[in-house]
Amino acid sequence: MAYPTGPAPTTRSPAATPAWVPGTRIGRALRRLADPRSLHWRITATVAAAACAMALGIGILVHRSSEAGAMSIGRDKALTQLQSAEGDFRDDPSVRDNPSEIGIFIDDELPDPLRERLASEPAPVTWYDDREPEKDPDMWAATRVNGTEVAVSVPMIMDVLSLKALDRHMTYAAIAMLTLVIPLTVLAAELVLRRLRRVAGTARRIRHGELDARTASRRHDEIGEISSAVDLMADALQERLHDEQRFTADVAHELRTPLAGLVTSASLLPESEATDLVRDRVQVLRTLVEDLLEISRLDAGAEQANAQQVPLGELVTECVRRTGLETRITVIGHPLAETDPRRLDRIVTNLVLNAHRHGGPPVEITVDTTSIVVRDHGPGFPPGLLAHGPQRFRTGAAERGHGHGLGLTIVLGQARVIGARLTLTNATPHGATATLELPHQEHVVIPTAELDHGAYPWAPTFRS
Repeated sequence: MAYPTGPAPTTRSPAATPAWVPGTRIGRALRRLADPRSLHWRITATVAAAACAMALGIGILVHRSSEAGAMSIGRDKALTQLQSAEGDFRDDPSVRDNPSEIGIFIDDELPDPLRERLASEPAPVTWYDDREPEKDPDMWAATRVNGTEVAVSVPMIMDVLSLKALDRHMTYAAIAMLTLVIPLTVLAAELVLRRLRRVAGTARRIRHGELDARTASRRHDEIGEISSAVDLMADALQERLHDEQRFTADVAHELRTPLAGLVTSASLLPESEATDLVRDRVQVLRTLVEDLLEISRLDAGAEQANAQQVPLGELVTECVRRTGLETRITVIGHPLAETDPRRLDRIVTNLVLNAHRHGGPPVEITVDTTSIVVRDHGPGFPPGLLAHGPQRFRTGAAERGHGHGLGLTIVLGQARVIGARLTLTNATPHGATATLELPHQEHVVIPTAELDHGAYPWAPTFRS
């Protein structure tokens, strides 16, 4: 589990990175669009489905309306021709002899469905004949003239072709509409989701300790309500944390005066086993108060790094020597870093003490370039520590008296001050590993002859 406490090192300039590479702004946008879980797809699919349903509904209504209109016109034409044929059939005897010459059908020449309708319904009747798909459809009209069944037919092929052309054009229009609606939907969704991502980004910044982060949304809509709720939550959280920090600082400060008296009084006690026990407990209390004061300063952001060029190998070796604990140290090359040696000494010391206190031997330290890796061979970090990070007064040990849980909290705070990155993981097959990545610096060469303990001004500044 990584705990970013400072700016990550930059190895490539933005100009040299293609826009589509993951990690760039366009690359992240493309990755979001390609994610099937993204709301882009859901919103776009919903709008596309709604547009298709609307186009289908309008198409069906227009098709049926146009079809009904064509049928009505066809019936009117057929009835008009039937009225003319009825007059000719009644008044002109020659027509009754050869009715087919002028498009009149009588008796058995009528289609059976038309004759059945004429027998069951009042004359005149109409019937649309589309029984055979390979033949052109017709509109029939029939009546009785002096007991004879008389009918005419009107071709409907042009109306059918017009209806098919209308359907085709509506289909093209629907496709064109979708090609326009879908990109606009993606754009509109992006504008909305960008505001949601901004709210989520603000929440993440607050989670990582940037308590002054706010959404500052001025829109009065649902997303604006969410933004306002996040801002109000951040205000309340910041106030509570400030109250906690002030309480911790006040308690630690007020304890210093009576603690100083206790230290003086303990030093005046006669030598005995009870005196040693009292002095040990007083020293534990003194360390606890100093740690609380240090944490309160780190929480308040009052600490500033005093960076200078130091050889990491010598600095780490000196830190481990001052702890008095057996630790294997491996230094690769002559790594150099520009950092605050006093704060780095505090970090390394706490990591070594934590490895010996909660881990198992052997404890190993590897220094390479700008990274410092501390590993033990114990049971490893507890899951709660890896999931939530270091928390004060939580040691992960079965017994409460084994430390106060402030060591890693101070390490995290000091790493943030010097711009380093702390990573806590469990090693394989067992053990815990703490990796400290210092900010990458331009390579500086220092003569090997100068790499001795007395050649640098940071040596006297180590915390004893």
